[in-house]
Order: sequence, then structure tokens, then C-alpha cells
Amino acid sequence: MLKQVNDCPQTSREKPRFSKGVYATLLMLLALSGFYAVGAEGMTVAANKRELPIYCVDRSDNKISISFDAAWGGDQTEEILNILDAYGVKTTFFLVDIWSERFPELVTEIDARGHEIGNHSTSHPQMSRLSAQKIREELTKMDDRLESLIGKRSALFRPPYGDYNNLVVRTARDAGYEVIQWSVDSLDWKNKGTEDLIRRATSNVKSGDILLFHNDSKYILQALPKVLESLQQQGFEIVPISQLLLDGNTVIDTQGRQKAAPETVPEVEKP
Repeated sequence: MLKQVNDCPQTSREKPRFSKGVYATLLMLLALSGFYAVGAEGMTVAANKRELPIYCVDRSDNKISISFDAAWGGDQTEEILNILDAYGVKTTFFLVDIWSERFPELVTEIDARGHEIGNHSTSHPQMSRLSAQKIREELTKMDDRLESLIGKRSALFRPPYGDYNNLVVRTARDAGYEVIQWSVDSLDWKNKGTEDLIRRATSNVKSGDILLFHNDSKYILQALPKVLESLQQQGFEIVPISQLLLDGNTVIDTQGRQKAAPETVPEVEKP
């Protein structure tokens, strides 16, 4: 039986610096002024012209995606690849240029094992604080290195910390990237233990979800086999994000879900 598709939770690793009441008031003022900021701690802001990344995809075929962000350590990466091979799973790795510079052999190995590589910036900044020119530089430098190592560029971009605004999303899309977030956060970077990681990554997963992990989190090697076993036993097919995304004319709803665009019915000429 196929899973039901529900709303995609919009999450990020950025915490509000104010009380919830003050934060909500600020968000309302930002919306009224025409400037839109990313929601935090599960809060969703409905505002006109707000540009959203893709958090999940409207699918009913039990396909999901697993993604790994790589910005710092690399020691566990090859074993992660071995585990993925053992379960026949292909994923998407979002790489930062400063990581790729340190571990070029891992970049080529990720590609050689058949995994997708996405752009996670050059220096891992808070993208919403950058100008359009700096945003483009962060994207270009990373992909220049990727092309030099594996002969291809990325079509996907994940902002560090999940931090974005309209300028970030528009600039990335103008440069040919689709901007990708996540709908299931393992919170593996908090290092709360193997069981906590497994529970967060396998409970309430739905068709079209995008799962977030990090290649250097403390318990990922212990948890990943059990995560993959559970997801496969639940009937999910794990595919790279580019294979999860819909083709053709699509829209992104207010929850960050990519959907097929409604068909436009041509007007009937009156006699």
C-alpha cells in the first residue's frame, strides 16, 4: 500500500534569536514590507512572491531520496559508500568546495560509485547575507572544481544551514540550479546516539520525502545500515534527488512541495 503524501515540514538549522512572539511579529513585518525570510523551528510564513526551494516532491510511488552534506570531515565517507553499495542505494552528496579541495579523491570516488553530487557552496556561508554577485561566486567556484575533478557540473544547490531568501533562490535558479532543502531531518549532527538517529530517519517517512544526513556525524556508520533496512522494508525506493524531481511543467506550493502544474483549460470562444 502506497504512503500518503502530507505537507513538507520546512526546517533549517538556523535558530531564531528572539522569543517566538517577537519573531512572529518580525516575520509579519517582513512579509508586509515585501521581503521574505526563511521560517524556523517549523514555522511557515505564507506570503506573496516568496521564493521557496524544494523540500519534498508530490509523489505516490514510494520513491524517496537520501542526501549527505559534506563540509568538514572525510574519514567516514568511504565506509558510507560501502554501506550504500551493500544495500544497492544511490544518493545525492552536497559538497562544499573547501571540502572538495581537501578530499579530491573522495569526490571522484563518490562519482565513480554512481552517486549524484550537488553544490553546497564554496565556503559554507550564510547565503542570505550575500549579494547576488557573491552568491554566484559561491556557486561557480564549487562547480569549477567539480568539473575539473569529474568532468561535470551540478544541477542542484543546497544552501548551507538551510539559510536562504528570495535573492538566493532566484540567483541560483537563474544560474541553472534547482534549490533543494529537506523534509526529514535526522539531526545526526547533534550526536544524540544511534537509536535517536534511526528513529528520526525512519519514522513518518512519506513518498517524495528528502532525508538529510551528514557524512561526518558521529553515529552515521552505526545507524545507516539500520536506516536503509527499515526504509526498504517499508517499501521505499531510494533514488538520487534528480530522479525524485518531477519532469515537465511544475510548481512549488506554499509548503515547499514540488507538484505538477495544474492544467490550463483553454477558454472557449463565445459564438
